[in-house]
Amino acid sequence: MLREDVVRWNQWRHRTRLARPDLKQADLAGVHLVGADLRGADLSHANLEGAIIGEADLAYAKLDAANFEHANLVRSNMANVSGSQANFTRAFMDSVNLTDARLVGCRFAGAALNQAIMIRANLERADLSGSFLTRALLVETDLTDAVLNESLVYGTAVWDTNLEGARQADLVISHPAGEFMVRADGLEVAQFLYLLLSNDSIRTAINSITAKVVLILGRFTPERKVILDGLRTAIRKRNYIPVQFDFATPDNRDLTETVSILAHMSRFIIADITDPRSIPQELMRIVPNLPSVPVKPLLLASQEEYGMFETFRRYPWVLEPFRYSDLQHLLEALDSEVIGPAESMAMTQTQSR
Repeated sequence: MLREDVVRWNQWRHRTRLARPDLKQADLAGVHLVGADLRGADLSHANLEGAIIGEADLAYAKLDAANFEHANLVRSNMANVSGSQANFTRAFMDSVNLTDARLVGCRFAGAALNQAIMIRANLERADLSGSFLTRALLVETDLTDAVLNESLVYGTAVWDTNLEGARQADLVISHPAGEFMVRADGLEVAQFLYLLLSNDSIRTAINSITAKVVLILGRFTPERKVILDGLRTAIRKRNYIPVQFDFATPDNRDLTETVSILAHMSRFIIADITDPRSIPQELMRIVPNLPSVPVKPLLLASQEEYGMFETFRRYPWVLEPFRYSDLQHLLEALDSEVIGPAESMAMTQTQSR
């Protein structure tokens, strides 16, 4: 296909219609093909550098090693295109439809892919470094071993995306209005931070959760579990969200980290230090670094505090242990001796921040 023929197509004022044109190795640099119908075209090894192909239909086109550097493909339909090693460096591809595209190993460095639709696209080993992915839709997208470093990902939707082996350093979450700029490593982390920073509903939900969650710590031996289960039921009736953690599992790093995460989400913590096992370790992780969350210890009246508990008395947010004789005694005194002091300390800590 001669370049003169392609130029002639562009002179038409109506939508160009081509029947699966063979444009392999064609030199189409800078050509204007706005709205062209290139559905199923073979553009393998073609040079379209700087071409204006916006709003074109390229569905099912073959793009092996094609060069689209600096090309304008805005709002084009590229669903089901296929090819490897194609070059889209610094191309303008805003609102492009790449649904089910197979573009393995292609280069998109610095490309504008804002609001691009990439549902089920296969972009394995693609280079998207420094690209613009604002509000792009990455649903079931395969980004295995892809490079995303320093991409702009404000509002990018990431759902069931394969990111195995992908490089995702210094992703930029930058609000278009300049309200904030945050960098994060990882698309999924970036999406979560975006929701926190820009969505009032998410922030409201998190604030609601942290105002209601009560973390209950203790040993889950049969005799202790009766106490903790009764406590959990009573806490729930008082319009809190009790989260009960079972320390019967072996100690490991994951366990400690999970307890720490739950503690950060809590209004206050109730820790039954009767016959302790892992609780000293968990309190040592939580208490020194979390002054905003009060800890109310409980202790069976017939027992003594474990030796290391004295360490926590220097922290004002660790309240005096309440000694109870049995479950009935604990439940009768729950409001005045446990919840009341914990809530009072929580409000004090909130006002002091």
